[in-house]
Amino acid sequence: MKLQTTIASLALFLVSCTGSRPTNLGIKEGKLITCPETPNCISSFSDTKDTEHFRSPVTYKKPLPEAFAALKKKINDYERTNIIKEDGNYLYVEFTSLIMRYVDDVEFYFDEKNKLLHFRSASRLGKSDLGVNRKRIERILTGLDL
Repeated sequence: MKLQTTIASLALFLVSCTGSRPTNLGIKEGKLITCPETPNCISSFSDTKDTEHFRSPVTYKKPLPEAFAALKKKINDYERTNIIKEDGNYLYVEFTSLIMRYVDDVEFYFDEKNKLLHFRSASRLGKSDLGVNRKRIERILTGLDL
């Protein structure tokens, strides 16, 4: 009985690490929402002087459907990903960590007017992510053929 209680408690703890899916994500007035003040977020829309949160967007040259497909293929190479929404020039993906089951919300926005791929990657819970969101964005963007 004690083992069952321990397992149930552990399961409840792990489920609580996922947090609730944000309802404010998406493209608003041509941008993704800003990062919180916590260091567990990276965005191409952050102020360029904000070295903790900013990373420059990426230029793309291919037609939007091809660039979108290339990004999606690279994301699908990752384990524990769940594409939540894709809408022409917008992609919203959840990345879940292996052990603690923490969820990061990652968005990509193809700005067709300026031919830029923008992004935002943020942890749902906690303060520090030990650089996980920045490292993931860098890995996704490295070698991405757009």
